[in-house]
Amino acid sequence: MDKKDLIGLKGVSAELITKILDGAFKMKKVLLSNQKKISLLNGKSVFLMFYEPSTRTSSSFDQAAKVLGANLIKLSVNSSSVKKGENLIDTGKTLDSMKADILVIRHFCSGVAKLLAQNVQASVINAGDGLNEHPTQALLDMMTMKEKWDSFVGKKVALIGDIKHSRVARSNIWGLTAMGAKVTVCGPATLMPANIENFPVTVAKTKEQAVSDADAIMGLRLQLERQDNGMFPSIREYHRYYGIDQELLKIAKKDVLVMHPGPVNRGVEIESQVKDGQFSYINEQVTNGVAVRMAVMAYLTCKLDEFMKEQPKGAKVIPL
Repeated sequence: MDKKDLIGLKGVSAELITKILDGAFKMKKVLLSNQKKISLLNGKSVFLMFYEPSTRTSSSFDQAAKVLGANLIKLSVNSSSVKKGENLIDTGKTLDSMKADILVIRHFCSGVAKLLAQNVQASVINAGDGLNEHPTQALLDMMTMKEKWDSFVGKKVALIGDIKHSRVARSNIWGLTAMGAKVTVCGPATLMPANIENFPVTVAKTKEQAVSDADAIMGLRLQLERQDNGMFPSIREYHRYYGIDQELLKIAKKDVLVMHPGPVNRGVEIESQVKDGQFSYINEQVTNGVAVRMAVMAYLTCKLDEFMKEQPKGAKVIPL
């Protein structure tokens, strides 16, 4: 991450992550108030370029841009020049010519966000690229944790499930370890990256070992659309060995946070009683997602410091 783009969290400092999270906490106060629109990004243009289906991420960026007062344009890929054969770089340069300030892109190919950022003047935010990263998801996950913890140092976070295909897992690993947390991963051997030993994580053989004394447990969506057949015997078997249930929570810390990036496959990654139970912070993650994306857009447009002041100039609250 630099002052222009947010491509991933690998190599991002704890200081910068903290700055974004602090901004997100203040943004959340705006969201929870009766005055839900500010003029911080008045006159700025935000384009959403989603080449993959999305509900939470797309809607979250949509709301974040609107609350900040930006002009929002959704690029409908199925009815755009992309369907006529226009390549990504040409599409980006076209939007550049329209004086876009921020391009938010989700794509099924790893590395696309970086490629786009290298060829446009606008700031690029990676909303998920292939099997690579999903940085704003990890930031909102960390915000949810930070609401409960004073510090990440020494905290144990267990990531359980489809690690191989999860860009959420990768961004969380880089972000959490940068903040001083200890990350343990667990999943079927067929759903574990071949180079997992190169990641700063502990690999657990069982879900019980993974969540033992864990401060937070994150179930990861079983990404059937990215898999070949035969990755695991059956859904039933998968849930038995890697699903998060009430019995499993007894092994973790008594105040454990249960999380999931969504969408949740009930009875697969997490049983319903846990998802809807007292330890679940899945709904809080969704709310925090809007606040984090507001903070990221404010940072990339050099408006976050202004917003963090007691009475930020140009950020007048506009009642809805």
